[in-house]
Amino acid sequence: MGAENDTVAEAINRLVDEYRYQCLWFLRDDYYPTGPSQQLRVLEYIKRHGDRTAYRKAAAMQQWLSRTSSAPSAAS
Repeated sequence: MGAENDTVAEAINRLVDEYRYQCLWFLRDDYYPTGPSQQLRVLEYIKRHGDRTAYRKAAAMQQWLSRTSSAPSAAS
């Protein structure tokens, strides 16, 4: 995993921590998403169960995640 992907994962984990009790109450207290599919799923949960600010932050993370995950395929 590259440095940029690590940065994205860290940012998503911080967002999970920020919205854990407001939006992710149904997940384990120690849950952090691993891999793009889990990260996208948890961002959808935050958008669905959060307020406007949570929605905007999660949507921005989704765009960021999409950009970094498609970067290698764009280069080929």
